[in-house]
Amino acid sequence: MSVTSRYREAWEAFWRAAPDEPGAVIWDAEAALTVGPQLALFEPHLTAAGLPLVDLGCGNGTQTRFLADRFPRVLGVDLSAAALAHARLADPAGQVDFRQLDAVERGEAEQLHAELGDANVYMRGVLHQCEPDDRQPLLDGVATLIGERGRAFLVELSEAARVVLLDLTRRPEGAPPKLVPVFAHGLAPAEVTDEAVPAYVAGAGLDILASGELPLLTTEFSADGTRIALPSKWLVVGRPS
Repeated sequence: MSVTSRYREAWEAFWRAAPDEPGAVIWDAEAALTVGPQLALFEPHLTAAGLPLVDLGCGNGTQTRFLADRFPRVLGVDLSAAALAHARLADPAGQVDFRQLDAVERGEAEQLHAELGDANVYMRGVLHQCEPDDRQPLLDGVATLIGERGRAFLVELSEAARVVLLDLTRRPEGAPPKLVPVFAHGLAPAEVTDEAVPAYVAGAGLDILASGELPLLTTEFSADGTRIALPSKWLVVGRPS
């Protein structure tokens, strides 16, 4: 199967309308505040040396470029061609290989694994945006990419984030400007329950090797100048030992 056409079109429209400048998208916080701390949690579990790393759902590539400075081969993949256009524009030196990939489509994940071999996967905030029928196939795609030796680091908004997001839309001054396009394009963040994520992992034949909570920082700020942070959970997953 592949992702629903509505979902694909929603992301294409979102990224076509998104500005090019860094931080213009609500989740596009600086890599030092996002993937930097997350990498410290992920790296102790990377037991197979030299594997490539796939940034799955790379968007405009902010996190991918950070990872490319720390791993010998990094590939940024995304469903949206418009997102990848942003990513390539922000990487004029061609430091990262960016490609379009529908990870829900089994054949595409298998083809990439055939090319790369086992890989480590970084996936930040992708599952919670998916259509319900795409969620298990997405984790199955992750399992295909990591093979037997790879590991995946997954970061997803928790259920509590939905309450925060709804509260933000009800502020007297209105929703944060960068949050408005997310809902306007029919994207629905924080739609996955906390209990569902481990079930999808298990359904893909993977084990949870480590887990915890870490706020997902945004590029928006409250009236008092504090950065808006969304509750999130992280998992390191891999094949059963």
